[in-house]
Amino acid sequence: MQFIDEVKIHAESGHGGAGCVSFRREKFIPYGGPNGGDGGKGGDVVITVDPNLSTLLDLRYRPHLKAGKGKNGMGSDRHGANGDNLEIRIPAGTIIKDAESGEVLADMTEQDQTLVLLKGGRGGQGNARFATSTNRAPKFAQPGEAGEERWLRLELKLMADVGLLGFPNVGKSSFITKVSAARPKIADYPFTTLKPNLGVVPYKNYRSFVVADIPGIIEGAAEGAGLGHRFLKHVERTNVLLHILDLSWIPDRDPIREFETLNRELALFSPELAEKRQIVVVNKLDLPAVRENLPEILPWFEERGLAVFPISAATGEGIAPLLDEIARNLWGSAEEEW
Repeated sequence: MQFIDEVKIHAESGHGGAGCVSFRREKFIPYGGPNGGDGGKGGDVVITVDPNLSTLLDLRYRPHLKAGKGKNGMGSDRHGANGDNLEIRIPAGTIIKDAESGEVLADMTEQDQTLVLLKGGRGGQGNARFATSTNRAPKFAQPGEAGEERWLRLELKLMADVGLLGFPNVGKSSFITKVSAARPKIADYPFTTLKPNLGVVPYKNYRSFVVADIPGIIEGAAEGAGLGHRFLKHVERTNVLLHILDLSWIPDRDPIREFETLNRELALFSPELAEKRQIVVVNKLDLPAVRENLPEILPWFEERGLAVFPISAATGEGIAPLLDEIARNLWGSAEEEW
């Protein structure tokens, strides 16, 4: 399924129905007496979080959405029916903004959360409402109120506990494939991952956490270079960042420089994102070059108080201690098997 994380839509609540001017035809009652009914209320625009959705794809091809109009009032004191509400279903983690001002109207993060975003117009009162002792035959009624309308921008930020960071081809997709049921595309060329992927990682005692794999980030990503800049926002909600390095490219690529570059891009994109806890992971431990180069980079990270977890996403080596470290960061302690 195509992953869409930003859409612009025009939403409009329903207009209220008009009140009715009507009179009974009864002897000895002026004009038969007023009996015009009220108009119905216009439908609301309601936003609902749907746990079964993971993309805004459904809204991409429906940019204009409108709630139902209230029906007009009728004679014999019959009121018009209310207009149907318009329900817009979105995935959890969607931010709703005013498309013109950029004002954040709502941040929908809870499952089954609902919000009445635009209220429908009130229905007009029929002439039966305006009868008095001095005006027993009013010949007027109220029109219905107009509904509200707004251009909206919806931005999806994935809800995950752990975000995977790294340059292209460091093995992020291989890692999420190893620890979860997610099956992203894996290949030996850069930018294999073109969309974020979520994986649920089972842990001990039936606990689990969600990992988000985003496309590889390169230098200049915060200004729009490469593919990853569109997806940096998807790790903003995470609690822990897994920073994956690949040492097999030494000396053609410097993993320490890549580590510093990526953290600089995080700070440029969002200072809060740069402050998130990071776990440093060296992948592809099954390759002899990685084992040989590992002792060269460890002192640099130790001087900065950063523990390094060597793993192999291909063989599973080192995965268990890494998952325990993630659990300590998420919940305060790793759990023992029962």
